[in-house]
Amino acid sequence: MDSGQVVAVFGAYGHTGRFVVAELRDRGFVPLLLGRDAGKLRALAAPGLEYRVASVDDPASLDQALRGAAAVVNCAGPFASTAAPVIEAALRAGIPYVDVAAEIEANVDTFTHFTERARAAGVAVVPAMAFFGGLGDLLVTAAMGDWTAADEAHVAYGLSSWHPTGGTLASGTVSRDRRDGRRVRYTGGRLEYYVADSNLPTLDWDFPAPLGRRPVLGEFTMADVVTVPSHLSIPEVRTYMTTGAASDLAAGDTPPTAVDERGRSAQTFTVDVVVRSGERRRRIVASGQDIYAISAPLAVEAVRRILDGRTRTSGVASAGEIFDAPDFLRALAAHISVEPLQESREPQFA
Repeated sequence: MDSGQVVAVFGAYGHTGRFVVAELRDRGFVPLLLGRDAGKLRALAAPGLEYRVASVDDPASLDQALRGAAAVVNCAGPFASTAAPVIEAALRAGIPYVDVAAEIEANVDTFTHFTERARAAGVAVVPAMAFFGGLGDLLVTAAMGDWTAADEAHVAYGLSSWHPTGGTLASGTVSRDRRDGRRVRYTGGRLEYYVADSNLPTLDWDFPAPLGRRPVLGEFTMADVVTVPSHLSIPEVRTYMTTGAASDLAAGDTPPTAVDERGRSAQTFTVDVVVRSGERRRRIVASGQDIYAISAPLAVEAVRRILDGRTRTSGVASAGEIFDAPDFLRALAAHISVEPLQESREPQFA
């Protein structure tokens, strides 16, 4: 249990925000509910919980909302609109900032615009501390171990299904608009935006049992292409998604449905990470239930470690850079099953 510190949650009444609020309470923190809709905040606030109305369009309201908070977790997308104003408010308040952004461009903006200012202020700013971006980065970092560089990192997402929230769909629309219809990948040590003449390539990926061999979309690019290269010397970072989950996301007509007392959906996930250096390959695999629900322990564990002083740097940093990745993953054992790291020597990964 933690010491009753107040942690503000911006977007507390959103789908992921509710999981974060519950996780904070379970950990002994006191959630401070923030958002722009007073009615939704009032409906969410349990006895003993305070809520404050704030808007990213009103810096003074954000300053007022963060008074007395030890940290802030931003769960309100699209993060292209919310990240910068909430980070600005956190810097003014001198408190750490964590978000659950999966938007590639929003995460790039955070690193680009706040790295020097956050470091100078000695304030931790951790973007993408969620299933996409955060978990993959922790797994890649753990797989790297004593390697100082690698040739490639591959992150394959084996989702049993993907019923997106309204926030996911809205964030995806913003990202597509910002890319002007182009696709994005991380290759040759940089983000590359390109116009594709055909659909994403499909290949088979051998996930561990019980998932097994499944078709995945190649160049289904997620936030790992921002978080991983931000601190690891890997010129090729590629992410993949099971085709069934990608089809669910494209349909976007069925929101998540709770199946247990914690509000989790029946969705399961396997994240299969392979890093390669020459002919040496290292593989690490994590699995669990509900990609939205799992973002809560990821974000809250990050807050706990920052407030405890268990960090390796300050300023803007991804999960793998600021935290001890293997230890962080062990701390999530109640939520995520991580298989032991495997190493092999094989021909170049294709």
